[in-house]
Amino acid sequence: MRNLLLLTILSIFVSCSEDVLPKPKAYLSLKYPKKSYKKLGLKRPYSFEYLNNTIVINDAKNWLKIKYPKLKASIDITYRPINNNLKELLTEAEKLVFKHTLKAEQIIPKDFVNPKKRVFGSLYEITGNAASQIQFHISDSTKNFLKGSLYFYAKPNYDSILPAVAYIKKDILHLVETLEWK
Repeated sequence: MRNLLLLTILSIFVSCSEDVLPKPKAYLSLKYPKKSYKKLGLKRPYSFEYLNNTIVINDAKNWLKIKYPKLKASIDITYRPINNNLKELLTEAEKLVFKHTLKAEQIIPKDFVNPKKRVFGSLYEITGNAASQIQFHISDSTKNFLKGSLYFYAKPNYDSILPAVAYIKKDILHLVETLEWK
């Protein structure tokens, strides 16, 4: 009996000679198609260029949804005419941004000013597990107001969707840079 106990203890020490390390989490290597853009062909009080491999859904009231089917994401765009209510529209847009403060780690603003095209606005990048990672609003400050939000059709996990957010952010910046009022 004593020999069996000694043999068991010895075999435990001999068999565990290597250090056991946990495997690191693996992340997908995502490859995105090369970007090419086309001009919005719908009759709207605005026009811009959008990514060629997206689907544009025409909504009422000059609203749009730009869908990224492979990324399970969309940019939802709302349009409102300005009728002496610019301050109200700006306040409403910023309220929607700051609703995400409970889940957001950080909200990073970026302003846009292009007096030549009369494009003025702000983009907010929302880090963390918020429902929307990017929101923006653009106006000509007299007649037109456009608001957009990026949404993913999945439970937010910021680390997992970060590459897709960066990919779509470039498209949003391109949209803003090519925006023209009619």
